[in-house]
Amino acid sequence: MFDGQFALSGSWDGTLRLWEINSGRTTRRFVGHAKDVLSVAFSVDNRQIVSGSRDKSIKLWNTLGECKYTIGTDSDGHSEWVSCVRFSPSQSVPLIVSCGWDRLVKVWSLTNCKLRNDLIGHTGYLNTVCVSPDGSLCASGGKDGTAMLWDLNEGKRLYSLDAGEIIHSLVFSPNRYWLCAATDECIKIWDLESKVIVDTLRPEEFDLGNEEGAGHARAPHCTSLAWSADGSTLFAGYSDKIIRVYVVTSI
Repeated sequence: MFDGQFALSGSWDGTLRLWEINSGRTTRRFVGHAKDVLSVAFSVDNRQIVSGSRDKSIKLWNTLGECKYTIGTDSDGHSEWVSCVRFSPSQSVPLIVSCGWDRLVKVWSLTNCKLRNDLIGHTGYLNTVCVSPDGSLCASGGKDGTAMLWDLNEGKRLYSLDAGEIIHSLVFSPNRYWLCAATDECIKIWDLESKVIVDTLRPEEFDLGNEEGAGHARAPHCTSLAWSADGSTLFAGYSDKIIRVYVVTSI
């Protein structure tokens, strides 16, 4: 989101688009990736955009649609698809964090676009990475079913949380010490202080006719998560093309 007026998307056509929310029109088209764009993000000041692609590159853009830098074109870059990219909200230590199908989390300095750390430990491809609201931690997850928590300042692993199945998306709560994971079975919410699951969320109603291969009677799974700014509402995108909205009461 850009000043609450614009939305950003990445597409399998290899482009990014900036959309005006009120009119639904495309205001900018970003061209430069050679393959599908898998992830996009705004910087905390809304002045920069980062994208990750199946072409194994990370691109840094301004909001005018101009590519200012391509990150990771040398041996420091990802050797497989870049599945997720995020800016750290920290103003004092500006970073970009990426993950990919090469099982690596990479931390890049936004100041010079150089590699700062490789975070190594996953045994399967990675789908998602997220940065904590204060910029001190990041969490990563994917095929191995483990959410790994990392110290971004020191570049080391802190601990792991077992989801027990593929993790599609991770997000920190903006105002609670929670980490939410979208898995095949449900959305799991960990309290990071106790390191236990405090809640699980499943769709109460769904139409199996909307799912591909509906004859297998498989419930839809969550593929994307986002919190409202005040942390009161969790938005979850599902494989049946429905966005479900969960409101936090108390846990």
